[in-house]
Amino acid sequence: MRQIRLAQIAAFILLLVTSTFATSEGGGFQPLPSVWAMLFGHDGPLHHFIDIVYCLATSVLFSILAIKVYNRRQMIPGKLQNFLEILVEGLYNFIESILGSDAKKYTPFLGTLFFYILINNLWGIIPGGHSPSTNINVTASLAIMVFLYSQYTGITRLGIVGYVDHLAGQPRNLIGWLLLPLLLPIHIIGEIAKPFSLAVRLFSNITSEDVLVAAFVGLGLMVLSFMHSPVGLPLNVPFILLGLMVSTIQALVFTLLSTIYILLMLPHEEGH
Repeated sequence: MRQIRLAQIAAFILLLVTSTFATSEGGGFQPLPSVWAMLFGHDGPLHHFIDIVYCLATSVLFSILAIKVYNRRQMIPGKLQNFLEILVEGLYNFIESILGSDAKKYTPFLGTLFFYILINNLWGIIPGGHSPSTNINVTASLAIMVFLYSQYTGITRLGIVGYVDHLAGQPRNLIGWLLLPLLLPIHIIGEIAKPFSLAVRLFSNITSEDVLVAAFVGLGLMVLSFMHSPVGLPLNVPFILLGLMVSTIQALVFTLLSTIYILLMLPHEEGH
């Protein structure tokens, strides 16, 4: 249990650090005004820290919930403890269906990744909020972290020789060795492409979701503009519900692919 708690702390700190280095320059998108933008201006110098603020807000939220539940844990759980246990157990069972007996070792990292991305996605749906996932720097930092973690897993579980053998395509005959100069660069390029695909997929889907909600907010205002109404028709409500589904699915897809990348790095006899 102590090792699991240490792994949870390490995963949490790693997520916090990698996301904190991301700024909204060169990747951020703000379809609707956020509380931060209204306080400090959309074009002000402090606006560039908006993604850091909401990433930290996610981390603070996690910390408060974890400390509160841990300090008040009971054999007969209360509503909050029971709710969180259901979420964690459900995610653990999902990861176990892929990694098998290795699930206990990697669930702290993958579970933290899932809930961190999910909350970051949902910030953009809340009025006055902003989703850090609409910043390519944030999604790229998370993807690079997954890449480094999976490579570290491969090196530690396979050893240096086994890791190189994995990248080489595990040649075991003459044809395999003859194809090595071709297969090795392909496998290396494939490993490098994994974080790129993770980052772009999450960034593009969450950005599209926020753009869609913003578009229908504007359309609702335009419909009642002849009345000079300060509010518009709630045409965006169905797309907010759609956003809840998309945010959850994208967090799950990111976590699922990360789990598979780790699985591919495990010894074959242990990974199945």
